[in-house]
Amino acid sequence: MRLSDAAHTDQPWRIHEIAPDFELEDVWALPTPGGPDDLSRLVHQFASDDDDEISAFAVRTLFAIRWRLGSLLHWDDAGTGLGSRVPSLRKRLPDDLRIGPRGPDLQVVPFRSVYQTETEWVAELANRTVHALLHIGWVRSGEGYTGQMAALVKPNGRLGRAYLAGIKPIRRTIVYPRLIRSIGRNWPR
Repeated sequence: MRLSDAAHTDQPWRIHEIAPDFELEDVWALPTPGGPDDLSRLVHQFASDDDDEISAFAVRTLFAIRWRLGSLLHWDDAGTGLGSRVPSLRKRLPDDLRIGPRGPDLQVVPFRSVYQTETEWVAELANRTVHALLHIGWVRSGEGYTGQMAALVKPNGRLGRAYLAGIKPIRRTIVYPRLIRSIGRNWPR
């Protein structure tokens, strides 16, 4: 379920101090009821390559189309990503986060982990269109805890803004709902 921006912005996340120049694009609730120490389990599930929805035909097809377009239009060429067009967010980290756990990189899409704490995990991706952050937060919910997923973006000029506007309906109606259903199905395991 989509959440209001306040569900993310009102939390005391470290990402707020590290990436104030990124725009909050989406916030989603994750069906992951758990205890105070379950964020690491969620992060490893999220980063693994055995997620049945990521490999589902519709999502797999969308990613194949995206990668093909990126190849044809040179969106993902060397020199357009992390360490070349934009520095990694890791360069902005305060010492405690830089020397702390980084967390796992995603296996299915090219997001690289930036940092992980007891309550949040951040991964990043950059190409010619955008520098994007995936933020997974662990928040108190009733008598337990649950996950939240947020997307933060820094579009690269007009091309980036047009790209983000074009994919927003696909992300919101196909990619995120399928991903969230899969997380919910796999969470009890």
